[in-house]
Amino acid sequence: MIESILTDQAPTPGGHYSQAVEWNGLVFVAGQLPITPSGEKLNGPIEEQAHQVLQNLKHILEAAGSGMDKVLKTTVYISDIELWGKVNDIYTTYFPTHKPARAIVPVSTLHYGFLIELEAVAVTE
Repeated sequence: MIESILTDQAPTPGGHYSQAVEWNGLVFVAGQLPITPSGEKLNGPIEEQAHQVLQNLKHILEAAGSGMDKVLKTTVYISDIELWGKVNDIYTTYFPTHKPARAIVPVSTLHYGFLIELEAVAVTE
């Protein structure tokens, strides 16, 4: 059975989707934007935005009974590939030894003018 995941430690979905869904030990986390759990949109530097999307990911995974060390793959959408070095520095602090598979996708624009969006797949076991 597919289970929807919802935590108040990450932003409430702004549309018809779940923060994540869990099925058969797999957790699929929806794209996370740099929005705080209280709904504040962080349009500051890329470092601030990267921290927020990764914090959102961490809290959603915890609510699903998973964790950062159980992430199989991330997809990172970034509005300017020149920012990737700064993002990678922040990313590494959330995955210090674990190295999930990853795709970096440069895009022209993201919702609300954000610089980054991140989605992930993890396991619960």
